[in-house]
Amino acid sequence: MACGFAIGGLPDAACAAGPAASPGPAIYTYKGADRQQRLVDKARQEGVVAVYSSLAPTEAGPLIEAFEKKYGIKVQMWRAVSDAVVQRAITETRGKRFVVDAIETNAPEMESLAREQVLAEFHSPYTADIPAAALPRHGMWVPDRLNFFVVAYNTNKVKAADLPKTYEGFLDPKWKGRISLEATDAEWMGGVAKAWGEARAMDYFRKLGAMKPDMRKGHVLLAQLISSGEVEVGLTAYQANAQSFKKRGAPVDWAPVEPMLARPQGVGVSRNAPHPHAALLFADFMLSPEAQEMLAGMGRTPISRAVKTETSGLNYVVLDPAVVLDESDKWQQLWDKLFMAK
Repeated sequence: MACGFAIGGLPDAACAAGPAASPGPAIYTYKGADRQQRLVDKARQEGVVAVYSSLAPTEAGPLIEAFEKKYGIKVQMWRAVSDAVVQRAITETRGKRFVVDAIETNAPEMESLAREQVLAEFHSPYTADIPAAALPRHGMWVPDRLNFFVVAYNTNKVKAADLPKTYEGFLDPKWKGRISLEATDAEWMGGVAKAWGEARAMDYFRKLGAMKPDMRKGHVLLAQLISSGEVEVGLTAYQANAQSFKKRGAPVDWAPVEPMLARPQGVGVSRNAPHPHAALLFADFMLSPEAQEMLAGMGRTPISRAVKTETSGLNYVVLDPAVVLDESDKWQQLWDKLFMAK
């Protein structure tokens, strides 16, 4: 289990142990002084790495090009939505068809793959730059980027000074008819409940539900509607989407309203990778300052503290993907009852 729901990147001492780490090739956990040279030499002999990912083409393309140029190793990437990535990897593993080397997708899906023993524990020197609260104790995947839930707003219709400091401030009647939620964000509800405690959170969500916020499906769509002014304020916007539209000159900005939740995405290596050295080298690359800087340049939020972004220094709550999985039905039912019922 990741030590999540910790404020400001500090580990939560109450974290429980997650799935038992799966043994993989010895190179995965090797820490000798010759690790890097051994890894590169063997990976070049393997010559190829098969990666399953939900990375957008605009992100995957430059990263693949940089990796191939640096190491001379061909990347064979299969792209799909995160659910499809999980389904394919698990189906192949159960059928003993060992095709994939490395996987990069959303953290709850990575946690599912860890529980299904698709992934193996691995070591990377770059984990030293990652907040301890975001690292799963079992070590079977490592976060490489974050999606922040923020309040995004149309700057032509809302002044930054008028925004509340916490989500409870949006219960003021003046916000009725002006706020929107992304329709699939039940995990945001669960994260707020973990940060505030269920009694306070449920009182808030019942009152928010009574305000009948506008429900829109798709985080990119939500950012587009805020930019156009059709939606004034989105309470569960992704910071990267809002920042992207802002950089393009749209009248949109975002604010870190408390509690600010961070949803990790991660990278892992297959327990039965046909090219284990190339798999580990790819994971290392995704966690390296080079790739982290590239992600930042694409408008994504890298997890490495070695890379400075607009969110550096902000206090945030790391969503624990293990808890997201375990409590998903509970929060989905409450979400549907309060916000999705006709």
